[in-house]
Amino acid sequence: MEELLAQESLPDIQERTTVKGKVIQVNRDEAYVDIGYKQEIAIPKRELAYPAPESAEDVVKVGDVIDVYVVSLGGDNGGILSKVKADRMVAWTEMEKKKESGETVQANITQVVKGGLVASVDGLRGFIPASQMELHFVKDLSIYVGQTVEAEIIEIDVHKQRLVLSRRALLEAEREKKEAEVFSTLEAGQTVRGTVKRLVDYGAFIDIGGVDGLAHISDLAWHRVKHPSDVLEVGQELDVYVKSVDPESKRISLSVKDTMRDPWYDSAEKYSEGQIIEGKVIKLTDFGAFMEIEPGFDGLIPMGELADKRIERADEAVHVGDIVRVKILRIDTKRKRISLYITQARDTAIRSCDSNKIRHCEL
Repeated sequence: MEELLAQESLPDIQERTTVKGKVIQVNRDEAYVDIGYKQEIAIPKRELAYPAPESAEDVVKVGDVIDVYVVSLGGDNGGILSKVKADRMVAWTEMEKKKESGETVQANITQVVKGGLVASVDGLRGFIPASQMELHFVKDLSIYVGQTVEAEIIEIDVHKQRLVLSRRALLEAEREKKEAEVFSTLEAGQTVRGTVKRLVDYGAFIDIGGVDGLAHISDLAWHRVKHPSDVLEVGQELDVYVKSVDPESKRISLSVKDTMRDPWYDSAEKYSEGQIIEGKVIKLTDFGAFMEIEPGFDGLIPMGELADKRIERADEAVHVGDIVRVKILRIDTKRKRISLYITQARDTAIRSCDSNKIRHCEL
């Protein structure tokens, strides 16, 4: 009779429901909880928190009153309880409310899986597709493991326990805000500070105040650049010149070389009109021949000044690789052109200069 009365006095605890329980004892591997059943029931640490803690003592302490989910009752251990499942039921409800209100969540990235990343969000397992992690493609997603990022809920299914998150959506919103600020103040002709974000075969994307502009490979240096990595590196800070701004297409054209003095002018300052110099023919064209005055600094010998007689082609007078002596007739700093004349140099200077000993001489 006493046993029957004791059983009748027990609260009506149903399986697959959530009840309150008091922590009676805790050790490293488990916590014993009293839910008013005929005996305390042990909850292993893996069912106390997600991800599983190092010790159950990191999650609960004696005297705590916690919500637990009753998986089953009976058996030698009294039953099976789970704080993780109880927390999840509450968390799923809260997560649905957050999605409806548009509230963001803090996602702790735990591992890389096929197609994306797994994250812990308020005790729930969330998934961030690779395409939703950044504004651009990321080859190695492992760099995010251990980080906590802000994310938006884009899909939730409580029955399937499916939670899909997006960081990209927030980044796009942030980028649009920064773009509006930058495009409202940025003008062509300005020199601004930037940080190299990405290098591609055709140039470099440089961040200027939260918005990326493109510096074409031809605008990275005054000399010919084979690949942007030859002159720049990711993370490098530098001044850039704003060539053009197009708010409608959201394009910004930048130049690195325009923030530096063109070395052509440094070379041009070494020479004067009327000077006799010697150099190597490097290119033949329909209108004359180009001569290298010094590395990276060339001058043009027009067709009519290559020979004393009329010629149809430049190779009738000179060939690539020939060393010739010429007279500088004009230095055009506006058009960055040097005009040279072989015939005048031959008539006026060849008598007073020994080409085997002296490279430059005055008339």
